[in-house]
Amino acid sequence: MASSLSEEEEAFEHTLLVVREVSVYKIPPRTTSGGYKCGEWLQSDKIWSGRLRVVSCGDRCEIRLEDPATGELFAACFVLPGQRESAVETVLDSSRYFVLRIEDGRGKHAFVGLGFNERNEAFDFNVALSDHEKYVKREQEKETVGEESNESQIDIHPAVNHRLKEGETIRITVKNKPTAGAGMLSSAGLSGGAAAKPKASMLLAPPPGAAGKLRSPLPPPPNDPAVARMNSGKNTGIRAPKEPTKRNDDPFSDLSAIKVTFSI
Repeated sequence: MASSLSEEEEAFEHTLLVVREVSVYKIPPRTTSGGYKCGEWLQSDKIWSGRLRVVSCGDRCEIRLEDPATGELFAACFVLPGQRESAVETVLDSSRYFVLRIEDGRGKHAFVGLGFNERNEAFDFNVALSDHEKYVKREQEKETVGEESNESQIDIHPAVNHRLKEGETIRITVKNKPTAGAGMLSSAGLSGGAAAKPKASMLLAPPPGAAGKLRSPLPPPPNDPAVARMNSGKNTGIRAPKEPTKRNDDPFSDLSAIKVTFSI
């Protein structure tokens, strides 16, 4: 059973960083609360050198110090969520040195100095720890959102039976639908009913074309060529009956033959 659990843990391990060579130092106790200084570590205090691996194991991050040839574990630093500052501490006088809190797995711990040969290796070390913290934070946010969504879900009840029981009836009231144009008639003050009478104020005179064509108040001038053409076009082939001419016995009816002579 224990072997199966260890296999599952190893299956979920993810290596974030590998540094081929680092140095481990024995450091003196902290004299002040201000922090550690790598300048106080002597080269004679160097106790080990080897490979460093930063491994993500779920919520926990492990800093493993291993033998580069055999892979044997020398020491391990466990960084739990929210406890990075207590497990890995930077020194005050350099960016390449750190102080690790190592554990032996039996509840005992000690503080050792960790040194990188290059500044970019120390920078990558900090980035790997920060990436693990971001990963843990994202996973926690996903779990929180999932719990909230589960709580906010609405229970789905079985469908309600809307069928009529024996003896039940349904009454439906249908309103009379107004005829087409009823709205226009009502807005104009007229009723759409058959017995309704239009108001006197709303009566309008019929258009000129309804009563017939308008006639000109003055007759056309005699011998009008336009009237002649119209009459000739309309009455083509029809001759008006000639009225019998009457002889005028009045001698003064024709005054053209009278010659007026003036004498002085």
